[in-house]
Amino acid sequence: MDKLQQIWLTFWDALTAKIGGGRIIQGIFSIAVLYLLVAGAIGVYWSWEPDPVAVHIEQTTDKSVVGVGTTGALISVVQTLLEKPGGYLSNDRTPPGVWLDNTPNWEFGVLVQARDMARAMRKDFSRSQSQSTEDADLAPAEPMLNFNNNSWLFPATETEYKKALKGLYSYYGRLQDPSQPDAQFYARADNLNNWLADVSTRLGSLSQRLSASVGQKRLNTDLAGEKSAQQSTSSKQDMEVKTSWFELDDVFYEARGTAWALIQLLKGIEQDFGPALEKKNARVSLLQIVRELESTQGTIWSPIILNGNEFGLLANHSLVMASYISRANAAIIDLRELLAQG
Repeated sequence: MDKLQQIWLTFWDALTAKIGGGRIIQGIFSIAVLYLLVAGAIGVYWSWEPDPVAVHIEQTTDKSVVGVGTTGALISVVQTLLEKPGGYLSNDRTPPGVWLDNTPNWEFGVLVQARDMARAMRKDFSRSQSQSTEDADLAPAEPMLNFNNNSWLFPATETEYKKALKGLYSYYGRLQDPSQPDAQFYARADNLNNWLADVSTRLGSLSQRLSASVGQKRLNTDLAGEKSAQQSTSSKQDMEVKTSWFELDDVFYEARGTAWALIQLLKGIEQDFGPALEKKNARVSLLQIVRELESTQGTIWSPIILNGNEFGLLANHSLVMASYISRANAAIIDLRELLAQG
């Protein structure tokens, strides 16, 4: 320790001798170094991903009311997005938030699923038929969640998302109030199938982007299956697709956030759509989807997201994530077929 102190003092003497200023310069430099160390430590803490959460408002919920599981899960997801360590970081303009990029990508994955569920609730789950009116709370809440996710001020992103959360809480309370029959949640197989179609599309896109971490030559199948199909502009029949090395960790953490949010939402779906799932003997299929998604939340032991080739010496974290995402997507496709059967 004495040797380290001597080296430190020697460094300071040399520094102050060259730049002058003595103790003032030394004090400013010490404060800057201390700030960077503290900000770095806080940044590491803020980068920890939240554990899968139980519904925060579960203790006040009558689980027999249809819709409280899914709505409560959505509320919990949005609330965690805003209240996790460091809060919402995607629009930060100061250290340490501005230094972090993995957490904002994780947040974006969560946010996309929250937006899709809010749209499904506004468009399908809360309406009995196409001619029915939209719910008074969900109609404004859904576009608020679609507000720019990177706005710092006038208004800040968090401000709009908190307004959306307030609307979701209001809808949640009205669902459990027998005196307000205008608040409804219709747990039908066709409604669930529509939302699962959106989820499948999202997971399919993520799987493709993750798999392209090593570069792939793909045949163009955009118009396959229909002779009369057309597209706006022509495309090559043989394409090479590769996700840039600089984007690999972004896609990886977006997929982690997507899977994290879906775990919560699917547990709410299981509660509300129990009879529909039992009728199709499909509950086990939904549980298998959750199991596959939970595998994506394993601890990452490497300090960076590695990009080895398929059978090389180094791991390829993107391909591992793509495997879990693809299997979850395949299970969703199977579940949709079960729900579509009479």
